[in-house]
Amino acid sequence: MIIKHDKGYLDTGEKTLVMGILNVTPDSFYDGGKHNGIEEALNCARKMIDDGADIIDIGGESTRPESSYVSVDEETKRVIPIIKELSKEIEVPISIDTYKSKVANEAIKAGAQIINDVSGLQADNEMVRVAAANNTPVIIMHIKGRPHDFPKNPDYVELIPEIISFFERTIEYSVKSGIAHDKIIIDPGIGFGKSPRHNVDILGQLDKFKCLDLPIMIGTSRKSFIGQALGYPGDNDTDGDYSRLIGTLVTLVVAVSKGANIVRVHDVKEAVQVIKMYRSIEDLN
Repeated sequence: MIIKHDKGYLDTGEKTLVMGILNVTPDSFYDGGKHNGIEEALNCARKMIDDGADIIDIGGESTRPESSYVSVDEETKRVIPIIKELSKEIEVPISIDTYKSKVANEAIKAGAQIINDVSGLQADNEMVRVAAANNTPVIIMHIKGRPHDFPKNPDYVELIPEIISFFERTIEYSVKSGIAHDKIIIDPGIGFGKSPRHNVDILGQLDKFKCLDLPIMIGTSRKSFIGQALGYPGDNDTDGDYSRLIGTLVTLVVAVSKGANIVRVHDVKEAVQVIKMYRSIEDLN
């Protein structure tokens, strides 16, 4: 699928796109506090682009478990100056990671071209209007619960069918609200109201989401289920070792082999290399 945005096109069929994560927050689980200043954030974005990022995803509110709500004003203050400056100098599209319509609208005015809504358009009824009015591609993520309010012991009768059903309803609602079908990307929501077992099951059955005929984004980067699988149960991944990085790269290979069109990562250079290596082997078969 080709997704048009203000700076050109994203071809989600030509290759697996790499979305670089730029959190301008004090409390994100991996990189909180590292890029709060404008120059630090800009330098991080520049490096990710040099490393091969196809999209830069900017977020001003952590949505990790037990994180705190951030007001619209505070989130806007965090992200808008960076988006304004970054959009002046880069050609790759900028995604705004927010579930608040006012933040998304201001971000689009500042130069963002994609909305990445972790609430799956459920938290703010005005988000569909903002996306439709601006003809903006939107990433709809599945979440069980709400941002900052996930169930501690999430339960599903049938995991994959329930997530697909959510997407079917939300896609229909989005299109009826004026969002073009070819502007929609889906994200099964690894870690958002899922147990470690659910996360693994989603990865292993990712190809089942192809029935929706939309680009699939996956975000596993350095998440806690990887640490748990590898025997590193800590809540954060800030000790500088490679525990969750190596695990992340394995999940990327699985995701790409199962049809992921976009991967959202902290470690752009490593992700680009591992996908390139996987594709080189795939092309020989």
